[in-house]
Amino acid sequence: MTHEFKNLLTTSEIWKNKGIRSVLATVVSLEGSSYRRPGVRMLISETGEMHGAVSGGCVEKEVLFQAESVFKTGIPKVMTYDGRFRLGCEGILYVLLELFEPDSKLTELLKKAFADRKTFQIQSFFKAEFSEDHNYGSFAEIDGATYQFRSSLIKNESSELSVFEQNLKSIFQLYIFGAEHDAVQLCEISSKMGWEVHIIAAPDEQKTIEYFQGATSLATPLMDNIDVSNIGENTAVVLMSHSLNKDVQYLLALRNTNPAYLGLLGPSKRREKLLNELLNYFPDTDDDFFDRIYGPTGLDIGAESASEIAVSIVAEILSVTRNSELKPLKDKSGNIHS
Repeated sequence: MTHEFKNLLTTSEIWKNKGIRSVLATVVSLEGSSYRRPGVRMLISETGEMHGAVSGGCVEKEVLFQAESVFKTGIPKVMTYDGRFRLGCEGILYVLLELFEPDSKLTELLKKAFADRKTFQIQSFFKAEFSEDHNYGSFAEIDGATYQFRSSLIKNESSELSVFEQNLKSIFQLYIFGAEHDAVQLCEISSKMGWEVHIIAAPDEQKTIEYFQGATSLATPLMDNIDVSNIGENTAVVLMSHSLNKDVQYLLALRNTNPAYLGLLGPSKRREKLLNELLNYFPDTDDDFFDRIYGPTGLDIGAESASEIAVSIVAEILSVTRNSELKPLKDKSGNIHS
């Protein structure tokens, strides 16, 4: 959800520069099941624009309507949305609506946290009932200091108020080593997921970042100068250069990293060649590194085209990083969001 909050912050800045105020809507509690879980947010402008969503599209009109009083009075409110009667869904949403007026200091601190890939926390105070209260509102905690989302909000940790706490980790990132057509497809789909996508291509590829729709960055380093310092536990890596020699060198550069997922494009025989080459160079490579390797990359969904293969790779990355057991949802008992 971090990428969604980052987008909302950017949108609020744009509106603020035009003299337009914003109301932030946050799902702070849920009884039963719903399309999205607590922590999802959207932004409403006083001109009636909306950015983001707190559901699949059924709740947003009511949020827009309820936000009108917040713009008029400045008093935060909690609205409820009972999907059992309106939609047949088995859940009641509690949505906190508040003016979103982060000062310049908080805005810059949030931007820095995004850039530095730091985790920060958001605390939202509310009552799980349809109500208005000046004490309702949200704070961001960054590096041990607390900052309010609007200047008039004073932290009140009264036992009468509930608090929703959410840790926002660094935005998930994907490193794609390769620059062919299938890398373009994977980049585009992954960026639409909200991931930061970094392309690593050999200098002889002669590609520009415009070729990769949605890419955050493009680097074309020499093989002995590949920067892997930002590859960590909230990162996936896919090797798909279509060159065995290049992929061997990429794998050598990655051997001391700790990504959440490392995928190798190509058949099992190619994977074995890559791993054997790695062991020839570094026979003492840690077993944990090999445990993180998925090759061939992707789930068996019958994919044929480059875009379908990209879907299968993204699906496997999600299943691995979220420890999800693969099965059709129709065969899953209980809530969809476990």
